[in-house]
Amino acid sequence: MLELRHIQQHYADQPLLQDINLRVAAGEIVALLGPSGSGKSTLLNIVAGLQVPDAGSVWFDGQDITDAAPEQRRFALMFQDFALFPHLNVQDNTAFGLVEQGLPKREARDQALQMLGVFGLSDLARRRVWNLSGGEQQRVALARALITQPRVLLLDEPFSALDADLRVALREEFRARIQTAGMPTLLVTHDETEASDMADRSVRLVQGQLVDATRASSSATYRNA
Repeated sequence: MLELRHIQQHYADQPLLQDINLRVAAGEIVALLGPSGSGKSTLLNIVAGLQVPDAGSVWFDGQDITDAAPEQRRFALMFQDFALFPHLNVQDNTAFGLVEQGLPKREARDQALQMLGVFGLSDLARRRVWNLSGGEQQRVALARALITQPRVLLLDEPFSALDADLRVALREEFRARIQTAGMPTLLVTHDETEASDMADRSVRLVQGQLVDATRASSSATYRNA
């Protein structure tokens, strides 16, 4: 289980995140909603270990990992621009994380080929990533994330650069694979439909505080009535 306890963060001397508390169970997908500048990506960076909170702590399976370096956390972070390495082919992109963990390159490549087979990408193993479609690139990015058996998956607007039909197909595929892997997953998005389709539940950042997305929407509807 991933757990955030009393996270606080300031930006330009103004409170950005205030007393954030959240639990994400194994295999659960929680969508984090909110407008640009609300602190969604900042919170994701804190979970990933890329940013230190001003106060509060990050826990995984009962252990405080707030001071742990990103590589020690073994979390996978995926961005909307895929972040694939243009100088590597599909197979070596997928194997990259295993090589970084110290696995011999030949073994890493063998495992990468097996993982690409799971995604139906074996025939593309030797292809350069810039020759792939957007959907193929995103599948390679997910294969690269999953091959290292991450303990938590963090998704930052993963489908926003794709067309509508492809977004729908990949949401379903990602959801199925995340549940099979049993990883706690935090999905940052501004897309209400994406949150509804992919997530088990949604929360929203409102003036630096985390509230149930359904309750926040109902309150907004009441105020605007």
